[in-house]
Amino acid sequence: MKRQTVFGVVAAVVIGCSSARAQEALQVVARDPDGQGLLGQVNGKRVLIVSGTPEQMGRAHGRLLAELVPNVMPRTMALVGAGLAVQKGDWFYDRIDEIYRRAGPHTPERFLRECRAMAAAAGITERAAIGGNFFPELFHCSGVAVRNSASADGRVVHARVLDYMRDIHLQNYTVLQVFVPEGGIPWMSVGYAGFLGTVTAMNVKGLAIGEMGGKGEGDWDGMPMTFLMREIAERAETVEQALAILRTVPRTCEYYYVISDAARNMAGVYATPGAVQVLAPGQQDERLPTVPKDTVMFSAGGRAKALSERLHAHFGKITPEVMIEIIKRPVAMRSNLHNAVFMPETLDMWFADAGKKTPACDEPYTRVNLRALLDFYARQRAP
Repeated sequence: MKRQTVFGVVAAVVIGCSSARAQEALQVVARDPDGQGLLGQVNGKRVLIVSGTPEQMGRAHGRLLAELVPNVMPRTMALVGAGLAVQKGDWFYDRIDEIYRRAGPHTPERFLRECRAMAAAAGITERAAIGGNFFPELFHCSGVAVRNSASADGRVVHARVLDYMRDIHLQNYTVLQVFVPEGGIPWMSVGYAGFLGTVTAMNVKGLAIGEMGGKGEGDWDGMPMTFLMREIAERAETVEQALAILRTVPRTCEYYYVISDAARNMAGVYATPGAVQVLAPGQQDERLPTVPKDTVMFSAGGRAKALSERLHAHFGKITPEVMIEIIKRPVAMRSNLHNAVFMPETLDMWFADAGKKTPACDEPYTRVNLRALLDFYARQRAP
């Protein structure tokens, strides 16, 4: 596909923060020829916006990221497969085929249609695309949200720390993705080329969600976690609605979720195929160190202890900038792949990706606003 490049500043819709203080602007790099998406760049970060039916979004994704998707699927996946073979003696694609056989029937058909369209447009096989989008089920980060007395101004500040897999250089293919699905809620994800699910998301209604993996490998008779999170992002406006989806949908493995919304509701969720346990803000749990008032948190071991200590030390003074400091090492691991800090009431998100040799927590953060991105996209599509 020949890309249409637009030079120069198009619109100021994002702000770089931390080491980049000046206002930045989104530059359009390429447009989908069918008018269903665009690829932009801000502060060195790729921004992909797609809209329409599953097929339209998938084609736009595949066309606009055609140079990147094959590097992730199947090339980067091959590195994952090699590691799995060494560690467990399993052949990666045999395991992926099993996951697809068991989880596929529980996966919304619209996601599979989008995946097939993306594969065809990017020039990869359907099997590679399916494998890349189902492989997170093989792997098993920290999450925290504060509000009211715990934050500086009472508003929710929600952070998500994604650890693991930095060494396979998936950060080379990171993309801030904005989805505008026909009949669904527009939302954004800190994602990667070719990935259609999410592990870090916020929608235009102010619903934010991140996950932390647990045990349960092999419990794959349910909707894959990344697509379950996308289902929530596209369907839920509030924490209660998100919980209703979590309780209703067949689930896989063992996951912990931190969910927040624009009405200052928050919840921590422990979910397995057989149960959903909800932790309210400030609720104590034997698996966690002391949780401050008006706080939901999940982490493990020494990371959880450090997170609890920092949350107590900064109690009542937490802003997005303070939260960025709170989730630095040792809360984040050396393998920290990406971080995000959400403000559901304003639709702002600060995010950072790992560097070549540095964890995401040590990299500059970029600030984006979902409403501004959607407004920009609408203007770009206007006749």
